[in-house]
Amino acid sequence: MVIAVNNDTELAEWLQMLRSLDLNDRLVAVKNLQLLGDDGSLAGLIEALNDESVMVQKLAVTAIWELANPTAVDPLLECLDSPEVEIRSEALAALGELVNSDHLLKLLDMLHREDVNMQLNILILLRKIHDVQSLPYVLPFFESQLPELREAAVTTLRYLNQVVRCQPAIALLTDPVNFVRQAAALTMGHLTDDEVVPKLSQALISDPDWQVRRDAARSLDIHNDASSIPSLEKALGDEHWQVRKSATQALQKLPDPKVIPALIKALTDEYSNVRKEVAIALGNIGSTDAISALQQALDDPDREVSIQSQRAINKISNSMVKNV
Repeated sequence: MVIAVNNDTELAEWLQMLRSLDLNDRLVAVKNLQLLGDDGSLAGLIEALNDESVMVQKLAVTAIWELANPTAVDPLLECLDSPEVEIRSEALAALGELVNSDHLLKLLDMLHREDVNMQLNILILLRKIHDVQSLPYVLPFFESQLPELREAAVTTLRYLNQVVRCQPAIALLTDPVNFVRQAAALTMGHLTDDEVVPKLSQALISDPDWQVRRDAARSLDIHNDASSIPSLEKALGDEHWQVRKSATQALQKLPDPKVIPALIKALTDEYSNVRKEVAIALGNIGSTDAISALQQALDDPDREVSIQSQRAINKISNSMVKNV
């Protein structure tokens, strides 16, 4: 049974039990130190991070997390290279709530450690701070031999304030590893280099991985650039419905009458999630050429599709009245 304590004598007893050879004693000690929740218990919990038992270590990390004391940041950082996945994950989650801009230099310094787990987790923590000073430290990881580090680095780039151009990141759109290209495609939505939209447009229609194509469409949606319309139109025929849906959503912001035939064809897509977005896109274009197809879609078996089709018809009709 866990007993709450609240005086120095009992604190000393729990700290002494923390050094017991019996695992159960140490677990009970950590739980009670957690309940105590003062500076004295924090010191004991930090000591427990070095316990030989993974159970004790994890419980100590969780207890420190709940105490939310920023003085625990440094010892928790040391847990990020633990050989135990559970410890690293719990420490990372705790640090995600504790780190702030005051810890930036410490994080950047630890990024130089030759430990993959440490580097991966530090790259993730840098996303919590958003500081552009991190950029020179992140860039070298774009050329890492490990795809996990390349993916983590290009994802972190997305979170750094004031970074709108980054030529080295564009090359990761052609990385040999799928999940790296996926991360790069999403990050490109936040960059304004001249090559970004053309590269995303190319990825949308030619990348072999459907998730990369989907994420390219999502980023093109953010850019809202008319030069991407031909690729978005072609993507309406993609074999994966999520790509078709994302491409349609991007076309909603780029109402071009030239894509009406392709959208009308897509209004009979096998997936209702796509058909709904197509109806919205046709309504945004506002052309009477789409009314007949939209009227047929009023009988769509999916209620949401018929609702959006009616809204599109109303939108087109209202536009016609205003133009008279």
